[in-house]
Amino acid sequence: MKIKTEDIKKLRNETGAGVMEIKEVLEETDGDYKKAYLKLMKKVAKKAAKKSDRIIKDGLVHAYIHSGGKVGSIVLVGCETDFVAKTEDFETLCHNVAMQVCTEEFKTVEDVLNSEFIKDSSKKISDLINETVVKVGEKIELVKFTRFAVGE
Repeated sequence: MKIKTEDIKKLRNETGAGVMEIKEVLEETDGDYKKAYLKLMKKVAKKAAKKSDRIIKDGLVHAYIHSGGKVGSIVLVGCETDFVAKTEDFETLCHNVAMQVCTEEFKTVEDVLNSEFIKDSSKKISDLINETVVKVGEKIELVKFTRFAVGE
């Protein structure tokens, strides 16, 4: 079975897994991208769970205003160090979570984490967080959020 280089790159980008790990999983799944992705996401979740005992000491407050200015949100996403809080991966995650919060009236953090990501319905917000945890090597969590909407 010939493994496609573009599949390896795409899976690396989406999951943060190592190239050799991705290659192994693609070989195990006979090059089936979807099966490989699901298998890698299970591994990513396990890696993220190992970091769950760590202490959040830093993070970012990120604000998002949807076009038209009628809906906005503020999220607090925590991480372990200011080094990670300054990375592009972490900032992108914060932006995506803040954008997600604008989509509906979530009651709890757990509701946000279990919601389908608006840019890719095959992922949940918890998947985005787990992917970023694996990429940056630190515990990350959505600490709290607020949604604002005109007329509410």
